[in-house]
Amino acid sequence: MRIRAAVLEEFAKPLVVQEVELAEPGPKEVLVRLVACGVCHTDMYTASGVDPSGYAPTVLGHEGAGVVERCGRDVTLLKDGDHVVTLFSPQCGECIHCASPLTNLCLAIREQQNLGYLPDGTTRLSLDGEPLRHFMGTSTFAEYTVMPEIALARIDPQAPLDRACLFACGLSTGLGAAIKTAAVREGSTCVVFGAGMVGLGAVAGARLRGAERIVCVDMSPERLELARGQGATDVMLGGDETVAKVLEMTDGFGADYTFEATGNVAVMRQAVEAVRMGWGLCTVCGVAGRGETLDIVPRLLITGRRVCGSSFGGLKGREDVPELIRRYMGGEIDVDPFISHRISLDEVNRGFELMEAQDGIRSVIEL
Repeated sequence: MRIRAAVLEEFAKPLVVQEVELAEPGPKEVLVRLVACGVCHTDMYTASGVDPSGYAPTVLGHEGAGVVERCGRDVTLLKDGDHVVTLFSPQCGECIHCASPLTNLCLAIREQQNLGYLPDGTTRLSLDGEPLRHFMGTSTFAEYTVMPEIALARIDPQAPLDRACLFACGLSTGLGAAIKTAAVREGSTCVVFGAGMVGLGAVAGARLRGAERIVCVDMSPERLELARGQGATDVMLGGDETVAKVLEMTDGFGADYTFEATGNVAVMRQAVEAVRMGWGLCTVCGVAGRGETLDIVPRLLITGRRVCGSSFGGLKGREDVPELIRRYMGGEIDVDPFISHRISLDEVNRGFELMEAQDGIRSVIEL
């Protein structure tokens, strides 16, 4: 079938919205009609050419929600008409990682997905007879996409898809970092570095876990006000004195939990240094640039501080994303403040421009 999609033809060049060919779903694959898609920093990062794992040409986008149009052979997890959220982090339910409660990094299709292919090593997208690769196994900057059934989470059909799409990446990453990866303890003190989508999700997650004090650090007063709306009890403008200020407000000990959601290695170091000795945990969610390293003083670790990373918030997508959306539908998570702009597919490059200007939190493409 012919569909419209936003194609990354060359790195560091605007995406080109054009007609491409989308083949029928193969075995254990599903055709999804996309309704909404968030414009995430990862899409812009890949388009810039800075991402060492990036590839082109490809159809970008990974923060999508839509409706199952047609199922390929041997599909058992979904049926036509199901409402779904796309998962760049799939869940096969059978591999050694899916069987473990210790990780969400499913191994079933990881190798081919990282190369831009579906599990059989081919693509369903093409342009003028030449294959287009699938971005993060999703390619949601398009009217339709074909995806493996294990990379789709079936959700409540009453959930508005323009909100549900945000749970496909950024919001779930932050929520999961606090709820699942760090498993924040009730009554604890948390400091969140960064008030973008992931950081605000971490603030909300810490609130849901019953943290007594939640401090959010950012360079934008506007974003810090959004953090208050998600449950931050204190806000702080970032700077060289951030660690000293955190120590001062915690009687010299530091926070029980810190969350880094900027991708800036200097901020990552602050997040490590701001966590308390004895049992403090720093969770790194941000993606650093190519070749960058995090410099940590070993004594910080010897005295009981811990550092861990969190991919997609440690969530097992097919199980945990529908549960988060149920909590949203129940009024526990306020999603509306995250949607700052609504744009069309033809305006996808404007979505990148708004992000670079730090204008709002999320632009949502309505398809």
